[in-house]
Amino acid sequence: MARVKAEQQQPATGITLIVLVGLAIAFLLFMAFLNVVKSGNLVSETNLLFATLIFYSGAAALYLGFGVTGIASYVKFASLATWLGLIANTAAVAHRWYEAGHPPFASVYEMLLSFVWTLAALTLVAERKYGVKVIGTVTMPVAIVGVVLMQLLRTEVHPLVPALQSTWLHVHVTLAMLAYAACALSFALAMMFLIQDNLKTETFLAVTSASTLTIYASIVLTRFEKWGGLNLAAWNPEQKSEILLSKGVRLFVTIPDLGWLMTLTLLVVASPLVFYGLARWKSNDFLTLANRAVFLSILLQVMALVMFVVRAGDGLYPSLDAEGTFQTRLAASPFILSGLVGGVFISLLYLLLLWRRPDLERLLPSSDNLDRITYKTICLAFPLLTLMIAAGAYWANQTWGSYWSWDPKETWAAITWLVYAGYLHMRVTRGWRGRRAAYFAILGFAVVMFTFFGVTYLLPGLHAYA
Repeated sequence: MARVKAEQQQPATGITLIVLVGLAIAFLLFMAFLNVVKSGNLVSETNLLFATLIFYSGAAALYLGFGVTGIASYVKFASLATWLGLIANTAAVAHRWYEAGHPPFASVYEMLLSFVWTLAALTLVAERKYGVKVIGTVTMPVAIVGVVLMQLLRTEVHPLVPALQSTWLHVHVTLAMLAYAACALSFALAMMFLIQDNLKTETFLAVTSASTLTIYASIVLTRFEKWGGLNLAAWNPEQKSEILLSKGVRLFVTIPDLGWLMTLTLLVVASPLVFYGLARWKSNDFLTLANRAVFLSILLQVMALVMFVVRAGDGLYPSLDAEGTFQTRLAASPFILSGLVGGVFISLLYLLLLWRRPDLERLLPSSDNLDRITYKTICLAFPLLTLMIAAGAYWANQTWGSYWSWDPKETWAAITWLVYAGYLHMRVTRGWRGRRAAYFAILGFAVVMFTFFGVTYLLPGLHAYA
């Protein structure tokens, strides 16, 4: 009798989440439509990206719901939401192409626009062709962070600098975005392989804590002011750009007490890693404390994110470098915001694994299939990386008179290529399978992310315009 009752309740639960997500999407789109009617500008890039964000967020919620409950109808509607988001994303790409007069490859904003589109498309391919139904639980949050980040980057259309006025721009960046999206997909598949290959949950705990610790340590070590404030770049709202003291030197403002909150969050997100070490050294009883600490860290991370958004989003703050008070905006610190959001996502995904691991293992393809699909994905990514570097070298020779200049972007692109070449070499010649291959795929994506974002903003060079 109880079994019959449970079977009757499961469809209702599925319908409830689908209805809630559908109503949320409809409500947000309706509110956006009212604002569009007032402004009179129906088709704009901002509106299309907002619709993309709504649909991708709805898809992520349904993918996560499927990961938790295993209700098949969630995947159908998550796929539908992803398709609708991809259509809006495609329209945004087309709009940008039309307005700029060239493919959207000339800036970080434009490359993110293309990257998110490719990632969503590959998500649907992996789901339909290879049956990896929960792939969206990893890829769609990445897409959401990408769209949010685009809202904060400069979006103005500028004439192409002479170095970019070449057909090879389209070839080079198209190959790069396809390759990077394939690398992101291989990362998600490798993580799922580790779940299916019975990697211990506490190992995922350590990785989650180490990842969030890296995010907050980077913020505190680079932006903490000795009196407990947090230094952020000053923002000129009229010019929609950072305020510079001199060429290449930004003016920073200090938000009081926010540095202390980031430091406290740093200590809390580090505590699961400490308990994990104690568990390995003394007793597994510390793992219970570590998992409780993860839950506490999520609450504090959310608080830190909200406080950052509220205080960095508006207000006048003093500077240690100039007299008076100056504004800052989220647009002045897009990567700090994306790091904070990413930390919350990583921690939530760990909780999903902790609470629902048996269900996730049941929903995923076998470890052998995941290993094989990861290999196929990297077999797609590696030729694209190779052609990207070759096209870039040919283009560089035409533009700068040299095939290779050891520019930071070129160097890290070569490192990325070597990592994936190492993956394929060890698999073909040494027969590497399983975890070692998965670790290689994860390392490769980490290098890709640094090449895409870190090099652009930390290491100046010939690719500074990108």
